[in-house]
Amino acid sequence: MTWRAGSVVLRPAEALGETEWASDVLSTLEGSAEFCVPEPIRDERGAWTREGWHAMRWVPGAADPSRTDDVLRAGAAFHRALRGVELPAFLDRRDHAWARADRIAWGEEGGVRDELLDRLRAATRAVDLPAQLIHGDLLGNVLFSSGRPPAVIDWAPYWRPAGYAAAIVVADAACWHGYPLDRLGDDRGQPEWRQLLLRALAFRMATLQLVGSWSDELNRRHTPVAEAVLALKETGGR
Repeated sequence: MTWRAGSVVLRPAEALGETEWASDVLSTLEGSAEFCVPEPIRDERGAWTREGWHAMRWVPGAADPSRTDDVLRAGAAFHRALRGVELPAFLDRRDHAWARADRIAWGEEGGVRDELLDRLRAATRAVDLPAQLIHGDLLGNVLFSSGRPPAVIDWAPYWRPAGYAAAIVVADAACWHGYPLDRLGDDRGQPEWRQLLLRALAFRMATLQLVGSWSDELNRRHTPVAEAVLALKETGGR
């Protein structure tokens, strides 16, 4: 639930101190011609949250999931700005469906069983890539407005390789927005691209199962993308 009053947007605060931490980080990011973020707003006591809510400046624009390459560019710039920010303690304590699905995709938690998901997980192997803070849900959360840098909103933080965020964008675009399957192998210079795509699809599929939304229709939607990723050749490590 989100409310807007003029230039201010109000939304519920996240648990475990996530909103306060994210506001601290976002408020210190340097300005960029490649992306912007909504400015967090403190209350009159200097706190980032008040009675379970937090505020930020409204930014104009609209999401456009068909602009996959532009989303990837904005996401890459956002991730460059986050390099050096330390791992927050709350990430390991989250137990919502999205956090659990991420751990399932990376082989850190068991649980969900599904034939297609099992095939994706069986094809994964260890990768040697540096982890950092990323945004795990970029495709629908980059707003475009003429004359302004793309706005990265609704930060979903994870501690993973930056290429994983890009893989989630591409997987989402292929499953839901007509991204061509024959472009799935375009790694844009990202090492271990097939491995990251396997995990991105496993993450989305596990999430849908954990929240009880998985269905035959969703299986039909994800299967061609999964088969195309499974058929890709490995691109190697760093």
